[in-house]
Amino acid sequence: MLAWALAWLVFKAMETIAAPWELALGVASTVGVALSVLGDTWWRRMWIGAGFPVSLFLTMPALGAVPAWAWLVPLAGLLLIYPVNAWRDAPLFPTPLDALLDAPQRAPLVAGSRILDAGCGLGHGLLALRLAYPQARLEGIEYALPLRMLCALRCPWARVRQGDFWRVDWSVYSMVYLFQRPESMDRAVEKAAELPAGAWLVSLEFEATQLQPTAKYRTAGGKMVWLYQAPFMHQRGRNHGKHTISIR
Repeated sequence: MLAWALAWLVFKAMETIAAPWELALGVASTVGVALSVLGDTWWRRMWIGAGFPVSLFLTMPALGAVPAWAWLVPLAGLLLIYPVNAWRDAPLFPTPLDALLDAPQRAPLVAGSRILDAGCGLGHGLLALRLAYPQARLEGIEYALPLRMLCALRCPWARVRQGDFWRVDWSVYSMVYLFQRPESMDRAVEKAAELPAGAWLVSLEFEATQLQPTAKYRTAGGKMVWLYQAPFMHQRGRNHGKHTISIR
């Protein structure tokens, strides 16, 4: 309700300054969609983001005067926050603040090590990494520009960039942190082959089933943290014993 109210306030404010109707619709809708990332489920995010344009549609007295294409404007805001290129990766999965506190005991790093949060969203992972590795050089990369901007505001001590983390060179990092989805983990394993010897791939919740974990633990909230150190050992045929080979 607060997100809808804020979107309506933005829309009315733009009306008072005689902004074009389509521009007011687009800006207000984008505000609502941006706030949708705070929802903890996809259904909640959908209702938060769609609430303003739907309520506007239902309350306008003269819908016939509105060009049909104008209702595509809210879609532009949706694509800005949730780019199509990022749909194959994870939705916005916030990392619990205490999820990585036990990681340094299992994956120690020297001061000044570079850590990448691949797909940093609003910065939850960076905040958790900072708590676990306060002396590390933290970096985040996020495809959605509005999320990248919000993340940079939340985490001014980190280097936050806009881009595709699958295309970034991972060989310069001592650790790459992921909170993806099971379907993305095979690709993550292939990409992690770029990591130098001794570096770590850390995944929250989802296991890289191709690899033999160096360590793992369950957080206080019940989520699993999987840690893999390069050079990685490949794991095959769980039902027929383990066969390990180096993939570097």
